[in-house]
Amino acid sequence: MTSLKVAVQMDPLHGIDITGDSTFAMMLEAQERGHRLWHYEVPHMWLDGARLLARVRPVTVRHQQGAHYQFGDETVTALSDMDVVLMRQDPPFDMAYITATHLLEHIHPQTLVVNNPASVRNAPEKLLVMHFPELMPPTLITWDRQAIKDFRALHKDIIVKPLFGNGGIGVFRIKPDDENLGSLLDMFFAASREPLMVQRYEAAVRRGDKRIILIDGEPAGAINRVPPEGDSRSNMHAGGTPEPAKLTAREQEICAAIGPTLKQKGLLFTGIDVIGDYLTEINVTSPTGLQQIARFDNINLAAAIWRKIELMRAA
Repeated sequence: MTSLKVAVQMDPLHGIDITGDSTFAMMLEAQERGHRLWHYEVPHMWLDGARLLARVRPVTVRHQQGAHYQFGDETVTALSDMDVVLMRQDPPFDMAYITATHLLEHIHPQTLVVNNPASVRNAPEKLLVMHFPELMPPTLITWDRQAIKDFRALHKDIIVKPLFGNGGIGVFRIKPDDENLGSLLDMFFAASREPLMVQRYEAAVRRGDKRIILIDGEPAGAINRVPPEGDSRSNMHAGGTPEPAKLTAREQEICAAIGPTLKQKGLLFTGIDVIGDYLTEINVTSPTGLQQIARFDNINLAAAIWRKIELMRAA
């Protein structure tokens, strides 16, 4: 395979957890395969007429905490000169994130952007999933307070979360006798003009919230994330404990139902969340889980992602 020039659009490298970060795993694998890496952050790119430019630094990485990266000299380059751009900065999915997808459309697909920036923009995790209501628990996306109150009256135990949040931040479980719903809505709507996602609470979350990685629409591996005692959130950022997992027949059915849509949209690397029998999110912005799956199952999904990217570049 010809060496690829790869620009990684991500957060600052000094702050990442090299034992859990999926982007870092992808960078290590790319380097192992002979590809050359450059790093930049979103504020370091700009559109000059038709040219998308960025202030980039060549980077080498190693699995050694505190000395896990080394930069070369900074240069300004046209991102169209790269073979691949990995769009891997963490949410929040806000106007800055949306603007970055618009800018990257100026070079994709001549330069392969993973994931397709237009699809990332048009299919954020808590909205794309709503195209598959038959796979989901009862769910609302709304600004309407009465609709939320009626939903709670019907389903009793509910989860309320920001539509464009991540990492379990701002996720609340509201039980039938909880008197804080009104105050919680006041707080949410005072802080943001965005609607909320409201879902029926699934008690199966106590057994875990399964993260399934799909590569080009095909399931490739999974971990289960068990919430800590006294918390309904299973996100690893919120204290969830990862454990090995295999796919059930229902989860295979879910993957088969959504896979063709993910492939058609150019969403090469996605991570879906399943609680019990229900799909709750389709993560497309910066999904995680590669290193945890590698530790439990000895499966190198970073290599599988790069094999797919290499085939796409060679086509």
